Amino acid sequence: MKSNIYLEIKEDVREALENDVPVVALESTIISHGMPYPQNVEMAKKVEDIIRSEGAIPATIAIMNGKIKIGLTDEDLETLAQSPNVNKVSRRDLAKIIAEKSVGATTVASTMMCAEMAGIQFFVTGGIGGVHRGYEHTLDVSADLEELAQSKVNVICAGAKAILDLPRTMEYLETKGVSVVGFQTKVLPAFYTRTTNIPLQAYVETEEALANIIYSKNQLNLKGGILIVNPIPEESSLDSAFINTIIDEAIENSVKDGIEGKDVTPYLLKTIVEKTNGKSLEANLALVYHNAKVGARIAKAYTEINQIESHV
Repeated sequence: MKSNIYLEIKEDVREALENDVPVVALESTIISHGMPYPQNVEMAKKVEDIIRSEGAIPATIAIMNGKIKIGLTDEDLETLAQSPNVNKVSRRDLAKIIAEKSVGATTVASTMMCAEMAGIQFFVTGGIGGVHRGYEHTLDVSADLEELAQSKVNVICAGAKAILDLPRTMEYLETKGVSVVGFQTKVLPAFYTRTTNIPLQAYVETEEALANIIYSKNQLNLKGGILIVNPIPEESSLDSAFINTIIDEAIENSVKDGIEGKDVTPYLLKTIVEKTNGKSLEANLALVYHNAKVGARIAKAYTEINQIESHV
């Protein structure tokens, strides 16, 4: 476990890190900006419960009172879930929000940064950011992709968010040297749906196989994290034609309404929930829960391999 004056690590997380118990980081933007209340706080608590049930310790991360909180209380979760002015914090915002002692919810990028500061190697989320559609006009690329190339944190997700330009996102990751590994899939999943026509260069069938790849990467001291893509459960997957039509309409409306920068994703997700009569929110919840289960199992498998190898 690493020392940092700005880290405030919850006791159960601290004990787990000190005793080589698997820990799984969780972002907080999905609570403050990704879902409506009360589903957001219910989701956050259920994800933590799933991780605990698999033998790992959850560590939801947020910025509060000038500190990076690694592990949140129920009161903290309620604050993030209900406060109207929670800042969405990426790498560029982190120092400012800490200095101002404002409340901030971490994105994928800043969660990876903070997890690495605390010595946490695994992070579960819904979907990562990526290259936005219309990139040739806006040059809009999520900081998540750059962070995957820098921070040694392995991210378990259901692919990049379906609102993005997925082929360009994959090309960007390849350029940055980020390994994208499919868990029980040979093609990139697209968040709300299980499949795309984008093949993956690497895939595995078991958590143990993934843990072995991560162990080898650590022994090689390679920079950056591994992106593990885990498809949404089949029973929760939406029809691709149905959801893609709605996404296209939402993107057109965002351009007409002048939505830009970090406001684009929350706007699109909210619009998609409304246009699907809540079906996209149900799918989002299902994939997050599934990722939590798989992510905790991978973290546990890695801990077991690491313990065995350290005694050889």
